[in-house]
Amino acid sequence: MLDLMAQRVAAGQIVRFRPTGNSMVPLIASRDLVTVEPVNAGRLEAGDIVLAKVAGTVYLHKVSAVDHANARVQISNNRGRVNGWTNHARVYGICTNVAGTARPRLSGKTAPS
Repeated sequence: MLDLMAQRVAAGQIVRFRPTGNSMVPLIASRDLVTVEPVNAGRLEAGDIVLAKVAGTVYLHKVSAVDHANARVQISNNRGRVNGWTNHARVYGICTNVAGTARPRLSGKTAPS
């Protein structure tokens, strides 16, 4: 399902879906309704939640480190597991809303859809 959502966001669409799993609790609980919008990856900061592909797998996880000089971000879950580094081109979207609550620090981070 996340692959399909990534394709849609990469095509410029805003998507809403209910991811499953507990790796992002308490930021995202299993089956919470999330909104993901196209992203301006060059503006990302640690703590942002993104839809990104790392080592062939798409995740809805948080940015744990940034390396803008090399146009890449590190992706991790909310339990301390680092998924790895990925380049800006593989960051498809930014989570803007979780269960009806807007995510903080979004100014300038969404790309025109």
